[in-house]
Amino acid sequence: MPIIALGAALLLAGGAGSACAQAAAPRTAPAANDYSDPKTWLCLPGQADPCSTQDLTTTVIAADGTTTVEPFVRASDPAVDCFYVYPTISTDPTPNSDMTPDDEPRVAAVHFARFASVCRTFAPLYRQVTLAALAKAMTGQDAGADRELPYTDVKAAFDWYLAHENKGRGIVLIGHSQGAGIVQRLVKDAFDGKPLRKQLVGAMPIGWSVPVDDKGMFGSIPSCSKLGQTGCLVSYVSFRDTLSPAPLTLFGRVTGAGLHAACVNPGALSGGKAAAHSYLRTRSGAGKQPWVAGKTIETGYVSVPGLLTTECVRAGAFSYLKVTTNADPADPRTDSIGGDLNNNDPMWGLHTLDMNLAMGDLIAVVRAQADSWKKAN
Repeated sequence: MPIIALGAALLLAGGAGSACAQAAAPRTAPAANDYSDPKTWLCLPGQADPCSTQDLTTTVIAADGTTTVEPFVRASDPAVDCFYVYPTISTDPTPNSDMTPDDEPRVAAVHFARFASVCRTFAPLYRQVTLAALAKAMTGQDAGADRELPYTDVKAAFDWYLAHENKGRGIVLIGHSQGAGIVQRLVKDAFDGKPLRKQLVGAMPIGWSVPVDDKGMFGSIPSCSKLGQTGCLVSYVSFRDTLSPAPLTLFGRVTGAGLHAACVNPGALSGGKAAAHSYLRTRSGAGKQPWVAGKTIETGYVSVPGLLTTECVRAGAFSYLKVTTNADPADPRTDSIGGDLNNNDPMWGLHTLDMNLAMGDLIAVVRAQADSWKKAN
């Protein structure tokens, strides 16, 4: 994924800056997708897809270098459903993507497939604003992208899901970056103050600045504050402790009197620090260092207990998840992780690792929510 293009995607999808004004909607509305067709879904129960077939076996690397292999087990009869909207990823040359996936399955596998341990998994394809269009817009050109179409598609997919698959089940909404912006809007349109609110198990718009008041409320939706709480919000943007947000950073701040960007640490819902339960990709998560000296990691994912600590902080106008790497040159594990955009530019933070640096914690939140939902319903 081109780093500069992804940066453009983040800026434009956030709905701020002059680049947004350059993106013009097409004059004719495109035909609606038929979400009864399984081909319009990345993940759909009953089909072979990234959520049902991806090998998520993980090597757990202890601080002393000891390794153990952790198998992944999908839930056989989960109590709730998870509905996921993926981030800006399409490499199509057109302003909006088509409905033929390229990198979308890979991202769904990395960001979402692991939730199959706690819920049924639904992830629609949608005609998102592409990396190419967003990069063009960032140069001041008219990208010609239809910025309403992504939400229209996802809302149509969600409506089909409600009509044909939900059957009164609890719902967890999950999204990242552009997908998180869509999730935020879907929460407002479909749940906030609506009858469907009673079925909202949780909402997780990650890598997105969700505006909340001083009580952590997004409309009628509270921020999660304890394990097992349902109908609440978990949202954050992540930055290294050594690279806090820059003055022009868009992540981690919002406009509006009395509002700030939501930051809910999934590892410490009531506040404070937590040892992050990460699931990181073996090939890219450790930067330039090997994960552990003298050993070859054969699995596609690693977990490194105690290596990362997370904490929500407020710094001026910014609210974000501070990520500290607990480096120890004396132990055999890596002392660094990757994930920064644009050569450690504090403009973007750890955006590519937002989901995976706390993946185990996010899943633990959903597991507890699902248990509470099942007991109450």
